[in-house]
Amino acid sequence: MSYTILVAEDDMDIANLLELYLKSNDYNVLVARDGLEAYDIITKHEVDLAVLDIMMPNMDGYELTMKIRKDHNFPIIFLSAKNQDSDKILGLNMGADDYMTKPFNPLEIVARVKSNLRRYYELNDKHETDGSIYTIKDLTIDLEKMSAKKGGQEVVLTPTEFKILALLMKHPGRVFTKAQICESTFGDYYDTDDNSMMVHISKLREKLGDDSKNPKYIRNIRGIGYKIDKE
Repeated sequence: MSYTILVAEDDMDIANLLELYLKSNDYNVLVARDGLEAYDIITKHEVDLAVLDIMMPNMDGYELTMKIRKDHNFPIIFLSAKNQDSDKILGLNMGADDYMTKPFNPLEIVARVKSNLRRYYELNDKHETDGSIYTIKDLTIDLEKMSAKKGGQEVVLTPTEFKILALLMKHPGRVFTKAQICESTFGDYYDTDDNSMMVHISKLREKLGDDSKNPKYIRNIRGIGYKIDKE
């Protein structure tokens, strides 16, 4: 299967470089010069993953991501010159699944694209229907539909948040280290992933209404990692 990647970047030198490397790895590539053009492409084409610059004319990457997340769950990777931790946290909270800073190694971008596609579409494999529904307490996840519910009410999660919750719920009582969660959800482990993963877990807890000081669902085992108990 050939995946379609949207690249939204107003610097055409960067956009052309990304297009070259992605096409050399057999991806279909759609390029947009600003946020409005990118959103127009999404309404007209099937997009499997988006690489978005943040500081774009007409509509920036933050606003574009919020519009995308109203209707789509495909992975989003931010690529930005904004390199402060606060920028990364904001981007992940907005709904992005990954965040890379400029200047960048195009080979790492390709690796990130591959890992995000793998973890999203392998987990969402329509052929895997057996054992696709897991329930713990009042939480239920459906791997086939990529849906999560709490008390019967749907909880809207990003693909990364869903992957983390699915990993923990499929193995209740088991403690996963940060590195194990990163490898399972990000596909590959990078030294810079720890902070990103913790932001995703914090956002997931927030959406579940889970108090980190008195958790009902996700427990932090100090110095080791995280788990969800059966009861």
